[in-house]
Amino acid sequence: MNASGPNPYLKTKVLTASPEELRLMLYEGAIKFCAQGREALENNDFENSHAALMRAQKIVLELSTSLKHDIDPELCGKFGAIYNWIYRLLVDANVKHDPKLVDEAVELLHYERETWQLLISRVAEEVGGNPPTPSGGLSLNG
Repeated sequence: MNASGPNPYLKTKVLTASPEELRLMLYEGAIKFCAQGREALENNDFENSHAALMRAQKIVLELSTSLKHDIDPELCGKFGAIYNWIYRLLVDANVKHDPKLVDEAVELLHYERETWQLLISRVAEEVGGNPPTPSGGLSLNG
């Protein structure tokens, strides 16, 4: 993999993904960067922990800003509150160098990701399609 440029596989995956799959990828990316940030915190590598946690924060911010409040304001308000809480946990983890705060954020992200995956699967069953499968070791560069 070329460290100086974006991953061509990822670029193709993003360009061909449905909005539902893109949101799933965002959850996976946030979880991945949280794990990297937590590991760096445990190693007192504050530069890399900061970089990884900032990437996770940016993804959570994207999840929040992409909510469509015009469709269901009440539901979006609830999701927005969750995303704001996760974002705050990541900011505090970054400032306080506290891996436990990252753990709490990851727990919420895993729950949201699983919920999203179940929703995608249920909708796919209802319309007769195939749900996307989790990508596992997805690498989000750039």
